[in-house]
Amino acid sequence: MTLDAKRLVVSLPGGPGVYRMLGADAEVLYVGKAQNLKKRVQSYFRPRGLAPKVAALMRQTVDLDTTRTRTEGEALLLEHNLIKSHRPRFNILLRDDKSYPYIFISDHPYPRIALYRGARKDKGRYYGPYPSGAAVRDAVQLLQKVFRLRTCEDSVFRNRSRPCLQHQIGRCTAPCVALIKPKAYAEDLRQAELFLRGRASNLLDELTDAMEQASQRQEYETAAQMRDRVAALRSVQEQQTITTDGGDADVIALLHEPEATGVAVVFVRGGRNLGSKVLHPRLSIEKGTAEALSAFLPQYYLGQSIPPRIYLNALPSDRNLLEQVFSDQTGTTVRLLAARQGVARRWMEMALINARDALRRRASERASLEQRFEQLHLALKLEAIPDRLECFDISHTFGEATVAACVVFDRNGPVKSDYRRYNLEGLNPGDDYGAMRQALTRRFRRAVEGEGRLPDILFIDGGKGQVAIAQSVLDELGITGVRLIGVAKGRARKPGQERLFLSGSKAATILAADSPALHLIQSIRDEAHRFAIRAHRARRAKARTTSPLEGIPGIGPRRRGQLLRHFGGLHGVSRASVDDLVRAPGVSRAIAQRIYDLFHD
Repeated sequence: MTLDAKRLVVSLPGGPGVYRMLGADAEVLYVGKAQNLKKRVQSYFRPRGLAPKVAALMRQTVDLDTTRTRTEGEALLLEHNLIKSHRPRFNILLRDDKSYPYIFISDHPYPRIALYRGARKDKGRYYGPYPSGAAVRDAVQLLQKVFRLRTCEDSVFRNRSRPCLQHQIGRCTAPCVALIKPKAYAEDLRQAELFLRGRASNLLDELTDAMEQASQRQEYETAAQMRDRVAALRSVQEQQTITTDGGDADVIALLHEPEATGVAVVFVRGGRNLGSKVLHPRLSIEKGTAEALSAFLPQYYLGQSIPPRIYLNALPSDRNLLEQVFSDQTGTTVRLLAARQGVARRWMEMALINARDALRRRASERASLEQRFEQLHLALKLEAIPDRLECFDISHTFGEATVAACVVFDRNGPVKSDYRRYNLEGLNPGDDYGAMRQALTRRFRRAVEGEGRLPDILFIDGGKGQVAIAQSVLDELGITGVRLIGVAKGRARKPGQERLFLSGSKAATILAADSPALHLIQSIRDEAHRFAIRAHRARRAKARTTSPLEGIPGIGPRRRGQLLRHFGGLHGVSRASVDDLVRAPGVSRAIAQRIYDLFHD
């Protein structure tokens, strides 16, 4: 099927909107916005002069869909939502789309400070965002040491009868047992928030005056506390560069190379550098730094916290549109600026250094990974260099909460979007063969039905028996062309002594401990092991904290609570007869019988 370009362009409207390039099976290949749909789409059908990636997009495009919007701002928002939902192959896509963490100060008579990530729904004040959870934890520890604010959950706070360890080591004033008055705690909190807002210099002047006044009143213990607080804050100031004008800003440097894109974001809050983070969005058809930033900024900021100033190493052509949409979202003026002078220029130089270093490391890792794939091809005498590797591992605790995990590597490294975990049921405790059979059957039955790609090599964490089970599953499903390899630990169970069992080969293959091919196998095996253990622990923890009553039809949270209160807990429910259960509020005889059967079957 080919696209009739002339017919399509003639029928397009001329106003603002969003267009979607569609491939085979209506797959969305690319989403774009335009101030004039007709002119923008027409530019893709030039007979010559298209960039290689745009030409590749057009070769795969078999249809095009458009949506008119009232304004270009609406088109930008719609484009963002469509990219999020469809994740098209030819758009810039952020691999790291986690929300950034904040310092949260709760709305409470004695507020707590804590790391917060996610939708900001809880009542309180938020400071940030910070580049990582580690940066927030460091900041919270500093606030504990200097201002001695509490970090415990409200449920713990309400039920304390004596000070906890945090008070004993000098990191909390123990408001839970009234060792500090509300007014004094509020003053400590006010000073901490001055520091978080970048008013450290004002705070230091204030503390110095308070220290001198306390000394004159001969309140030497109070003066000593102020002195220690001043010393700690001055130490922090010496370690951080402070801007002269304070305020919040992001400094973004995007470097666009043929094989990779690196975006360094420096976070400046209250005039303090909170650190930086480097993102590696998936490559797109945009060319040049300005075009790439135009595609990156909406994905990065829409729906997130936006500072009033964003410094860029190149200004996008739709700068005015982005400023308008971002300002509408925040309710305050947001400006996109070039970092040409003063402190902003120094921030930009730092961001560019981070972006270049990240791209250099990424290129080095990619070259190393490519070499490992080539060495795997040679070591195992494969017909071609493999493109896709999968590895399965099983995890359980004496048969409890058995989970299978599948991880995927390609020539760029882990493909985490293709990771899968399988909660396995109906197995005898410790039946690893049965667990592997069930997991592989579920995975490859979907492949037979057309869902997902087949791997070139399937690694199994195990020996001959596990490989035989895997081969039988592939044979039953009629799957060919997948190379099976079992990875068994040596007798000493030390890295470098693994034995490889290839399907169709009786003898084990042992690679040298310094073999790049073995290092690749160890990486994917260890990643599968890590992912399986994590999935198993999550399932086991959920099972151990979930009431057995939750699985009974007709018993919701309210009725479950009434039952537990009526019988004094789950133990009382388990010992009750059907007649006893019927006497509980809201329990019919049919539900009572189900509850009884649950504990006595």
